[in-house]
Amino acid sequence: MIATDTILSYYGIYDYQKGLHMVRRTSPQRKRLLRDFGANLRRWRKVNGLTAVQVAERAFITRETLRNIENGTGTARMDSLFAVLAVLGVEGVIVEAADPYNNDAGRSRIDDILSTGGSI
Repeated sequence: MIATDTILSYYGIYDYQKGLHMVRRTSPQRKRLLRDFGANLRRWRKVNGLTAVQVAERAFITRETLRNIENGTGTARMDSLFAVLAVLGVEGVIVEAADPYNNDAGRSRIDDILSTGGSI
């Protein structure tokens, strides 16, 4: 039950007394992105000619964990995900894709921050 001083919205929960905003962990968009990401990893596995059992063994995870990653479900630990990425040979690409310096919008925001004396 949610207290009267708490607001539940599509994006999360805001507690006025504590000043906390808890982001909603699931949304249709996030579910789609996780499903798409998992499907891409499954394709990488097949491109590399590996079975699910081989990837799971090489990443030192259970087959169920790999299934959850590939289906975009569950709550795989980040180190388990990176172990799979390493087995597939794409961990560097994923890390580089998350670098704001490799994105026009990210570089623009970084320039704005630095030009006003901020730091990154």
